[in-house]
Amino acid sequence: MQDEVFLKLGYKIKFERSRNKISQFDLALKTNLTTRTISRIECGTIDPKLSTLIKISKALNLDITDLLDFRL
Repeated sequence: MQDEVFLKLGYKIKFERSRNKISQFDLALKTNLTTRTISRIECGTIDPKLSTLIKISKALNLDITDLLDFRL
């Protein structure tokens, strides 16, 4: 169940990043994260902290609740 949530979250971040035409590198720069961290989040292999998700949502111009809404 937890793995499924991380996969959905990663897919949502990748979807929003692609929709905004932002590369992983650009998102990493905007969030002060590494591209490896962005990649691992998008692949659903890590459990990101809330503070990380807030950074990502701001960089994607999304409210945190929109980022956590997995319905596309």
